[in-house]
Amino acid sequence: MEKNQILEKLERIEAILSKTTKTILTVDDLVDYTGFKRSYIYKLVHLNEIPYSKPQGKLLFFDREEIDHWLRRNKSHSKSQIEEKAINHYYKKK
Repeated sequence: MEKNQILEKLERIEAILSKTTKTILTVDDLVDYTGFKRSYIYKLVHLNEIPYSKPQGKLLFFDREEIDHWLRRNKSHSKSQIEEKAINHYYKKK
């Protein structure tokens, strides 16, 4: 592996690590954090589909905890989880 390739990989790793410890993310941070395209993030903001802050009406900022919560919403359950829930609900009524 070339020296330049190694340096590029180290820079990417460093960038990822710094973003995982940040609590407030920029659009670029959010692109790296979620893997969403920049244009898709702007679309979500425009449609008010994603939680964001826009202090002084200019730059967009995202709270990482809110983003994590937003990403986890509408969770799909496995068949076994649904069956377990149904069984628990059935026996709870008796």
